[in-house]
Amino acid sequence: MTSETGALLLTAIAISCVHTVTGPDHYVPFIALSQSRKWSPAKTVLWTIICGIGHVGSSVLLGLLGVFLGWEIGKISWLEGLRGGIAGWALLFFGLAYLVWGLRRAYLNKPHKHFDMYEDGSVYVYEHKHGEGPVYPQERTKVTPWILFIIFALGPCEPLIPLLTYPAARQSTLGIVLLVVTFMVFTLIAMVVMVMLGYYGYAFFKTDRLERYIHAIGGATVTICGAGMVFMGW
Repeated sequence: MTSETGALLLTAIAISCVHTVTGPDHYVPFIALSQSRKWSPAKTVLWTIICGIGHVGSSVLLGLLGVFLGWEIGKISWLEGLRGGIAGWALLFFGLAYLVWGLRRAYLNKPHKHFDMYEDGSVYVYEHKHGEGPVYPQERTKVTPWILFIIFALGPCEPLIPLLTYPAARQSTLGIVLLVVTFMVFTLIAMVVMVMLGYYGYAFFKTDRLERYIHAIGGATVTICGAGMVFMGW
């Protein structure tokens, strides 16, 4: 394994864990459903993994865009002479673009999904903005396990796109596979750990404020990795 691949895999691990921990929607609904439906730990973990696979699977499909972009960039042979190589520059460029997009999204306070549990044990999901007032009941959708799966499948993790540009630009199929597998495994591990902590009543870090900057954090992580490859020879 090259140093570049190692740095990329560490970045994938960091993004998968930070993305999960700073996004309460990755674990709160499973905790709420397990409590309201009296699920066993095994069933709670099972549904967490099923929905996590849907989340990662859609992320991989979206990440194919990064593979395509990286593969096309890799064909521009005259750029190979740039310091750090074309692959590193592609990662740095897309990381910066994602960082700017994430900061803009945080500034505009775009709505995100929010989950609530009622006294009767039912769980509802709705669109919500940070600092916004309560949402009317008719604007909420009751959550079932399969609806939760659909929500996760339709909510991919965007940082995988810039990450996949690097091995694609290097035309490394093994690098792409390693990156996808690492991202999938650690996303599922992080989700299960957070859900189990909540299942057994342990308190979480307050991540509400960080949640607003989840995309910016992902972009910053990719940018740091790209800068390290271009300027520091990682």
